[in-house]
Amino acid sequence: MAPTTVNGTSNGTDRSHEVLHRTPSPAGGPAAPSRPADLEAARASLRLALPEPGSKFSQDDEFCVVAEPDGTWREYRFHDYDRIFGVPGLYEKIFYDVLGCDSPRFMVGLLSEALAAAGEAASALRVLDLGAGNGIMAEELAAVGVDYAVGVDILTEARDAALRDRPGLYADYRVADLTKLPAAEREALAGHRLNALTVVAALGFGDIPPAAFRTAYDHVDQDGWVVLTIKDAFLEATDTSGFGGMIGESIRSGALEVVRRERFQHRLATDSSPLLYEGIVARKRGPLAG
Repeated sequence: MAPTTVNGTSNGTDRSHEVLHRTPSPAGGPAAPSRPADLEAARASLRLALPEPGSKFSQDDEFCVVAEPDGTWREYRFHDYDRIFGVPGLYEKIFYDVLGCDSPRFMVGLLSEALAAAGEAASALRVLDLGAGNGIMAEELAAVGVDYAVGVDILTEARDAALRDRPGLYADYRVADLTKLPAAEREALAGHRLNALTVVAALGFGDIPPAAFRTAYDHVDQDGWVVLTIKDAFLEATDTSGFGGMIGESIRSGALEVVRRERFQHRLATDSSPLLYEGIVARKRGPLAG
């Protein structure tokens, strides 16, 4: 099939159908850390192509092709994060420049509003950033005053990309499988005295299973903050991933006390249709259901 080539930093797609869009930090708030100039240069120089208009794929099967230095084109599936993180700027190019991902910025905005309403300072948070990837969520958190974050990802390539692209944002970055966490890793996480959990654009699709989310949740102090996004389909009664029952029942029981909940556009699909997610900011009041 013929691809649609995208150059520069935007594909010019009409985003008038966005559900919600907000500025996360109040005027005069902390400035976002500057990114290395070589990351920005790499991001700007990349050329990629999406499937031809009218082609529709499930979110788990989306892909693009990227121009290589020798002039050939290589295919990248969107969930092949290890390969994507290996190319500086490619993650940002695909998901932010071309497909308009806004989840980290949007969710940090909801968190900032919730903190302000509770009279709590962002600087008091000690955040476990689950599915940390190359550090975009930590960058947004730092922009509103969070100065202590611990990244966790199952991929060594993710940690390497975070250290390469956004150095200094994490107090610690652990490469670990939270479904079978060794005692030494549990102790290391416990030592950070975490009082907040963020897991944004990472739940479902086999990337972070319910058991891993539960382990991360259990490492957060009682009454701590929980910030998550999840595709709306995973919260429906017909969900088979395990998240619908776990999160839904935890909300109903009060174990997760919802402070803010909004449906919003996570990003565009490759056919320019909106991918809608649920954004939840909650307090941990008890153990997760199940």
